Amino acid sequence: MFDAAEKVFSGVRESTVVTNNFFRGRRSPMKILVVEDDNSIAQAVAATLTQQQHCLVDIAADGQEGWELATAFSYDLILLDVMLPKLDGTSLCRQLRQKGDRIPILMLTAKDSSSDKVVGLDAGADDYVVKPFDFPELIARVRALLRRGSTALPPILEWGNLRLDPSSCEATYGQQVLQLTPKEYTLLELFLRNPRRTFSRSAIVDRLWNLEDPPQENTIKSYIKSLRHKLKTAGASSDFIETVYGLGYRLKPIEPETSHPEPTASDLDEMQQEVLSVVVKFREVFTAGIGDRLAVLERAVEALCRSTLSPELQKQAVREAHKLAGALGSFGFTQASHLAQEIESLLEAKNGISEAAPLEHRSTSCLRLCQLLEELEEQTKPTLDKTDLGKLFLN
Repeated sequence: MFDAAEKVFSGVRESTVVTNNFFRGRRSPMKILVVEDDNSIAQAVAATLTQQQHCLVDIAADGQEGWELATAFSYDLILLDVMLPKLDGTSLCRQLRQKGDRIPILMLTAKDSSSDKVVGLDAGADDYVVKPFDFPELIARVRALLRRGSTALPPILEWGNLRLDPSSCEATYGQQVLQLTPKEYTLLELFLRNPRRTFSRSAIVDRLWNLEDPPQENTIKSYIKSLRHKLKTAGASSDFIETVYGLGYRLKPIEPETSHPEPTASDLDEMQQEVLSVVVKFREVFTAGIGDRLAVLERAVEALCRSTLSPELQKQAVREAHKLAGALGSFGFTQASHLAQEIESLLEAKNGISEAAPLEHRSTSCLRLCQLLEELEEQTKPTLDKTDLGKLFLN
């Protein structure tokens, strides 16, 4: 447990601290644990949750590390892959439930049979998403699970003409939407939740920054200046956030307005494009490293054709094909994902590749695997063009 805790404060925590969108009465950020051994998927999910839902996200690369983090820290939700090194996701889920932990758990897996889903749900999972998944749908399921923990809709935060809706992460002044960075949004929400409190710079740092990533001396001042400028541009006074000399910053005391304009409706297409822009960055990282993954499969197929496939290499290749099937589909390579799934199935089929299998069966499996690998390499050579980007939402 100590090792896991130490890793969080030395860089495992990947995201920026921003305010909890679903548990509005809470004073700490919403925290999500992603337990996923495919780093490309983990990073894309974490970045999407950070930028779209303004969460604090921790990443664990195996089930044991996930267990240590889940028992050392408090989380609002766990995204849990099924096939994990050291401790599989189903066992981890079951152990957490046996411990009495009622945290919402959303399981992720490339196994889509009804029996697999039943096993996961019976282990205590609250929901089940099959890879490859649609990123906007995944975020929607996260929101749905988090809402179950709240019995009432959160209040709109208001101060004069300033209005902040935590459910949509939108801030407006009068009729104008404020275009805020995640940290500006968090800072503004901190003031709105404590409208009559004066915050020193150190108090703001304690609330909004990770221990391993403290801000520089003038960072707080810069964020305050930026917020003031954006508020003034929208029609607020230049000292809407005022300086209390020697003490810190607070919202300028004003009489709240009795009526307020309706908030601007969220544009779903625009939200999906924002999600897409995040995912595309990590898809590029994924495609850059796909050669190493294919090399594992090539070694396994070559060993199979020579009748020298070891159980260890077979297991490694099955895991790699499994991870590829989920990642490829989630990043828009739908056809390549199907190829990886077939490779996984063939490598798992002991009656077709084991030494005890008839030579004819092994030869057939070997030939098909070679064909699949050639197709997979061809499918993953180019990056997706613009016409393929929509597949990220249409898997």
